[in-house]
Amino acid sequence: MTRLTRMLLAVPLAAVVAGAYVLLAWAGPSDADNDRDADRPAPIAALADRGLEIVDRFDAPGGLTGYAATFQGRPMAIYLTPDGEHALLGTLVDSDGTDLTAEPLERIVSGPKNDDAWDQLADSTWVRDGDEDAERIIYELTDPNCPYCNQFWQTARPWVEAGDVQIRHVMVGILKADSVPKAATIVAADDPSAALERHEQNYADGGITAADDIPESARDKVTANNDLMSALGYFATPTILYRDANGEIAVKQGMPRGDEIEQILGPKP
Repeated sequence: MTRLTRMLLAVPLAAVVAGAYVLLAWAGPSDADNDRDADRPAPIAALADRGLEIVDRFDAPGGLTGYAATFQGRPMAIYLTPDGEHALLGTLVDSDGTDLTAEPLERIVSGPKNDDAWDQLADSTWVRDGDEDAERIIYELTDPNCPYCNQFWQTARPWVEAGDVQIRHVMVGILKADSVPKAATIVAADDPSAALERHEQNYADGGITAADDIPESARDKVTANNDLMSALGYFATPTILYRDANGEIAVKQGMPRGDEIEQILGPKP
């Protein structure tokens, strides 16, 4: 076994994200999943039965077979042992400590998934925050009752007010009973951007008050955004999609911290 020395980081199936409000869901195997399981090695089929979506195989060193998978939208790698009887979940490194897992996961799972998510969010109902001609576009899944969404809104003000960044808030309602009514009130406003700004400015005092006569069409738009969030495998607000330094779509779930702020928003004006 040349440069292969060890497996690290056994990944638990329950995910916790700091600085985010989290929505977790569990889906059992479908009939189609069961049909595919018949063609898979037993350990891979067993993990699929536990809720992992197996995306594709990839080459791995040391006689291992790699499988790119997702769980609740999170990419992960599975390595099948040469005897086909055991599997490990986690990050594979070589004798120099080089991560051998990141590249296949990015190529097979994250890259295509993020590109597709960007396109779907662009076609969803969103509220513009910032100059419509801003060079940098960001999509954010925003619940009106999410304190971390408000924190990111406050953090982003210098970039937005300088005209450098436009944040497109895809309004969802997942956290409290009045999240959908509040989100729908913003969406249905004569000026949704101004309504969102008033809400965020007054968040500490409860933010926007849900209207008594919300159009059903506005509720439907928020519900559709909820469904899209679930379909894309996102489980936290804020969830932020942006282009990294290489122009690739990247995703941050939860409140950005430290260097992540400028990675998402660009150099501070």
